[in-house]
Amino acid sequence: MTHFIDQIKETLKSKQQTIVLPEGTDSRIQEAAIRLHEEGIIKPVVIGNVPELSERGIEVINPETYAYIEELVEAFVLRRKGKTTPEQARELLKQVNYFGTLLVYTGKANGLVSGAAHTTADTVRPALQIIKTKPGIQKTSGAFIMAKGDTRYVFADCAITIAPTSEDLAEIAVESAKTASAFGIDPKVALLSFSTKGSAVSEETEKVSRALELAKEKDPALSIDGELQFDASLVPSIAAKKAPGSEVAGQANVFVFPTLEAGNIGYKIAERLGGFEAIGPILQGLNQPVNDLSRGCSADDVYKLSYLTAAQSLQ
Repeated sequence: MTHFIDQIKETLKSKQQTIVLPEGTDSRIQEAAIRLHEEGIIKPVVIGNVPELSERGIEVINPETYAYIEELVEAFVLRRKGKTTPEQARELLKQVNYFGTLLVYTGKANGLVSGAAHTTADTVRPALQIIKTKPGIQKTSGAFIMAKGDTRYVFADCAITIAPTSEDLAEIAVESAKTASAFGIDPKVALLSFSTKGSAVSEETEKVSRALELAKEKDPALSIDGELQFDASLVPSIAAKKAPGSEVAGQANVFVFPTLEAGNIGYKIAERLGGFEAIGPILQGLNQPVNDLSRGCSADDVYKLSYLTAAQSLQ
């Protein structure tokens, strides 16, 4: 993992990307902000009343005294196109995630990392309302970079979409391949199931096989196959028996799970039993990067996700 983060640092040197950390009163956020500031590769901007960080030279913004609050209010109202009044915007901007998201939207920062002290919904809602998804993207999704030594995989969706449809899975597959490419992984995408290439037939397996068709329509050049059991997607000898001729089976590095519960359980098994480090979730499909931490995160998690967010902002 150190090697992975070091590679990201190399791409970010001289870029001076700015990452907003809205939960400035949390000690883990403060520790990560100090570490990032001392390294000087990306610039942390901390939200809250934390003068002790200001004294260290870190940029700290207190929403209650921010000189350009009316500029944010105006941008908020225009973006919401009549759904939010100026009075409502001022009230919402008292919430640090809305405030931080407006800083990203208005170009005062390149990305945002939150979730140490807030739920996923608290982080994602402002992003969906203000930053919004890219043209043609129906939903955001959450991917993890799984790293162990020089080995890297992408697991998705492990954070957002509870019961994805075939259309959702196809979109997740295409966006996850983009995430992989952004972090130096040449994507080979496996649409996972409990069946391999029709070995079982059910509503669940047909959903995945339909997702394969839709993903190929979205990106004909994408290296993707499904439905595949996990062992067939990863182990060449098993792939040769279960999915002969597949260009993905046996060598997949991007794994799209059929449901959120499968993805969430899967990445935690890889993390806790397999010794992989999980960085994320990285929110996919947004116009600008906003990423969500686990509330059980460490300061090191904040630090690493800040680097991934900064790298995303270069795409």
